[in-house]
Amino acid sequence: MARRRRKNRPALLTIAALAGFSQPAPAAIIGTCTIMVGASGTMTANPAISILGSKQAGGSSASATVVASSLLCTLLNLLDCYSVSAPAPAAFSSAPSGGGTNVTFASVFRLDGSGVDINGSVPQRVTNGTHALQVDLTATKSSGVFPAGTYQGIVTVRCE
Repeated sequence: MARRRRKNRPALLTIAALAGFSQPAPAAIIGTCTIMVGASGTMTANPAISILGSKQAGGSSASATVVASSLLCTLLNLLDCYSVSAPAPAAFSSAPSGGGTNVTFASVFRLDGSGVDINGSVPQRVTNGTHALQVDLTATKSSGVFPAGTYQGIVTVRCE
């Protein structure tokens, strides 16, 4: 006895339609801010050996490139959607014994080749595009001198 097959097309169409709704939707990227680290800076001592800094004679600034891109800022014709900062560290990442005691840190940065120092902990608004960044770090010992040895301080550049 031959069985008759029933076609169930409406059910298949419904399942296919529901499957289409359960597919993940691609997320829209609203904006990105990329930081590319360039050259490391060099800190040198002042004559009294109580200050180590990249702005001292013989020192050099660290560099980075910040690329800000925000579709939302472009669509709304906003000029400043991201802020850049470079706050000073709380301590040296490495120092000889006694080198990190009684030390305060300060950082400054400059954007796009301007000669204007901006306090590292004060966010600076940037427009979409590529921005050159120079960062300087100063460590000041409130009493005594820095002992001989190798010091390293790391400044974290932020783009938020």
